[in-house]
Amino acid sequence: MEDGPSALKAVASFTPDLVLLDIGMPGMNGYELCTALRQNRALADVVFVAQTGWGQPSHIQRSKEAGFDHHLVKPLDLSDLEPIVAEAWRAKRKQ
Repeated sequence: MEDGPSALKAVASFTPDLVLLDIGMPGMNGYELCTALRQNRALADVVFVAQTGWGQPSHIQRSKEAGFDHHLVKPLDLSDLEPIVAEAWRAKRKQ
């Protein structure tokens, strides 16, 4: 997706297993988008991951408050992302 409003429209037609959002998007930022997406009950079991260059404790706290399950600082290391993807896959299999 290019922006927050596009993502909001997309989840009307499918339910993702994992959502990886950049925090520093123009217009609707990642915090706002995550908060909006978390309002959708169909996304209650979806794993939300913040990806950002912002790694201060205040940023991590704000991610939690917005509804993110994980906060990863760029550049992303695949070894950090792999267990998160596995978590989402396991959750999907339980359904």
